[in-house]
Amino acid sequence: MRFADIGQQLRAYRLESGLRAEEIAARLGVSRAALYRYEKGEVIKLDTIRRLAELLKISPLSLLGIGVDYFARPTAFQERLRQVEEAADQVLIVGGALVYQITSDAFDGALAEALAEAADLLPGAERATARAAADQMMGLLASRKKLHQQRRPTIIGILAEGALRRMLIEGIAPGLAISERTRRRCRDAARAEAEAIAVLMETVPIGVQLGLFPGADPVGSFQVLRGRDRAHVVGNPFAPDASPSAAIGVAMVTSAEEAVSVHQRVAETAWREALKGAAAAERVRALLRETASGG
Repeated sequence: MRFADIGQQLRAYRLESGLRAEEIAARLGVSRAALYRYEKGEVIKLDTIRRLAELLKISPLSLLGIGVDYFARPTAFQERLRQVEEAADQVLIVGGALVYQITSDAFDGALAEALAEAADLLPGAERATARAAADQMMGLLASRKKLHQQRRPTIIGILAEGALRRMLIEGIAPGLAISERTRRRCRDAARAEAEAIAVLMETVPIGVQLGLFPGADPVGSFQVLRGRDRAHVVGNPFAPDASPSAAIGVAMVTSAEEAVSVHQRVAETAWREALKGAAAAERVRALLRETASGG
């Protein structure tokens, strides 16, 4: 029984629900101190596991790692993704415009500015809630990037040409209500990331391989994360620059063997069809030229 995994799900639920630790502890019939111990992976009694499954609205089997975890809030999903990445030695990514873990500090700076400005434009209580969500999101993203720099898992990323084109046209944090000055900064940051991606495609540094899936986007972005003892599949509708308070979608995480196997096969097919090396880099730079001229 993986108590550490249960503890991670419990922490993710606390972030997802917005409830205080005292409220969750009361619903479980335990103390707040016990709740924090459970989150750290200490042994949980079976009757508490049953109550926790009821609280999370999942079956006890799902709680024990046999089912699927679902996340409707980007912040709770980012925390769960960080937990999975903590044990991953290989990260295989299909879809999206970039690989967040290897983005630059300029990406984080532009995103933080956009989220803060969008929050400040909201009225009253909405402003405080959005600002808190933005700060929480940036903290979670920073934790993921720091973890990657410490562990250096192998990354294989199959980026989507359509998603990359949209990022170059709209910039980082698309859809947020921000000033034209900040939008320009977000577009500039997106272009800098695209050029960095092209360089990585050409140079293929140790531990990072990037390809470009041409044409239409893959239907549904996902990741396969493999650790020493376990593999996970992550279905992810939330881009790292999505609004933490307004994004709508449902992410999922599962370690079911059949799910891992199917997604692995699809990823291998996508990698075979993807542009790689100089060909991929040239296509990225062609997109940079096309979007610079309004293409």
